[in-house]
Amino acid sequence: MTAQNISRFWEWGRKIICVGRNYADHAKELKNAIPTEPILFLKPPSAYVREGSPILVPVYTSNLHHEVELGVVIGKGGTAIPQSAAMEHVAGYALCLDMTARDIQDECKSKGLPWTLAKAFNTSCPVSEFIPKESIPDPGNVKLWLKVNDRLRQSGCTSQMIFSIPYLISYISDFITLEAGDLILTGTPKGVSAVQEHDELQAGIEDVVTMSFRVDRPEQ
Repeated sequence: MTAQNISRFWEWGRKIICVGRNYADHAKELKNAIPTEPILFLKPPSAYVREGSPILVPVYTSNLHHEVELGVVIGKGGTAIPQSAAMEHVAGYALCLDMTARDIQDECKSKGLPWTLAKAFNTSCPVSEFIPKESIPDPGNVKLWLKVNDRLRQSGCTSQMIFSIPYLISYISDFITLEAGDLILTGTPKGVSAVQEHDELQAGIEDVVTMSFRVDRPEQ
């Protein structure tokens, strides 16, 4: 896989594997139990949206939340990857948002149903430019932030994650074969909240990358 190809992983990567409740304070703010093993869910590649295009609010939600996350881009696939070798499978990173229809998620959870409509809709995974691996020498100590209309909503550090990136790669690959171009979303720090039509979202990894997205409604 060439560097040029991996740098546009969103065009051809086959899956987005997301980790829920990987920051204890975020689990607490949603009144969820702190997990003892990773909670996984999936987004399809059609969830990707790039800067310059809007985040579209699904017609079925009235409570769309932002969740800023560090994304891990897989460069070399594998199954049952040991933690000791996990970082050899990482090509780089991306700043990501996990947009969540919180009212739909809460309704599904209360009924014991899957969260798919809450998490996997079109434009539910805004992503930054590809970040080469060498630009983040310590992914376990990355400061993330998100603002809505210039007001800070989320600020956290990957050092607060319950499960580390090597652990996540190893755990996921035990059950789901990882392939080049896959993206792992590693969870969000506390501070998630609702966004409205016409809101402007800005997010960043301190000293590495920033991105901005506008929230819009799909044309009827």
